[in-house]
Amino acid sequence: QVQLIESGGGLVQAGGSLRLSCAASGPTFSSYVMGWFRQAPGKEREFVAAISRNGGATYYTDAVEGRFTISRDNARNTVYLQMNSLKPEDTAVYYCAADRSVVPQRRSYAYDYWGQGTQVTVSS
Repeated sequence: QVQLIESGGGLVQAGGSLRLSCAASGPTFSSYVMGWFRQAPGKEREFVAAISRNGGATYYTDAVEGRFTISRDNARNTVYLQMNSLKPEDTAVYYCAADRSVVPQRRSYAYDYWGQGTQVTVSS
């Protein structure tokens, strides 16, 4: 069982930056692929980024490529999402998730554990 707790959300103006963190419980963090998803009001949850177990491979949705960076610190059981050049359309609740698969997945149903989410609001 893995428990995930996100932090770092908030209100920021367009063009600004935020750094989300997701702290995981348990001694096996490095055995999980980690992902970030987001869900805006009235929309389905969508994939944002994922990172392999050792951090050597990362994947992004096209909408955030070049603006967001996912990283992880296995010694601290934490995954991060650095978000730069934020846009109003990035406004959503952001969730981190853990997956026991070997290869990072973009589909939410592939992930086994989820955090409670953190709100990100970007004003224009």
